[in-house]
Amino acid sequence: MKDKREFQTARRRKGWIFAILGAAIAIGGCLWLDAPVRDWITQHQNPAMRNIMEAVSRYGDWPEHVGLGLILIAIAWSRGSKNWMRVFAAMILACALAGIVARALKIGTGRARPTVQTEERWAGPQLSSKYNAFPSGHTAASTAFFATLVFAGWRIGSGLLLIPVLIAFSRMYVAAHHLSDVVAAALLGVLAAWFIAERVVGDVRSQIQN
Repeated sequence: MKDKREFQTARRRKGWIFAILGAAIAIGGCLWLDAPVRDWITQHQNPAMRNIMEAVSRYGDWPEHVGLGLILIAIAWSRGSKNWMRVFAAMILACALAGIVARALKIGTGRARPTVQTEERWAGPQLSSKYNAFPSGHTAASTAFFATLVFAGWRIGSGLLLIPVLIAFSRMYVAAHHLSDVVAAALLGVLAAWFIAERVVGDVRSQIQN
């Protein structure tokens, strides 16, 4: 039994190491692609798409996600489903956690947004929204919200991950964030979702999925 636990601990540790290395490589690669992706988006702008992306960006922030979560909790309560109430509450908690961490990172890193004309792209601690690009708060919150549903029941939640993908693209399209900002935010959102899901909905997954 002890050997089995030690094996599981070692395997879990290796998994975390590979996950951290993979995340670092992904973010590093995206930093290198930031400029080409920004230039491509700039060259392919059109008024109709701009309006759509601005709307997605405007309504894809955390208040809308929390509002949706509260509506879902109310629906689950009306149907007497305590399990789904827990899932929807976990989605809100994950969204809040990702948003708080993203906000702290934004202030701490002080990365200039694509629209800011400056040579100092990483200015250190900054409260100005012009230097709060890394990571994307919209993307982190939305990814955490819907990824929690995936961890609870992947058949139900996997298709909804297109929503944070769309929000992430909209944030780049309106020149609020770089590619690396939204990728880092998505990784943060998944981590927050996993952390909350393991603690809040772990013991009801089988009931949700069946």
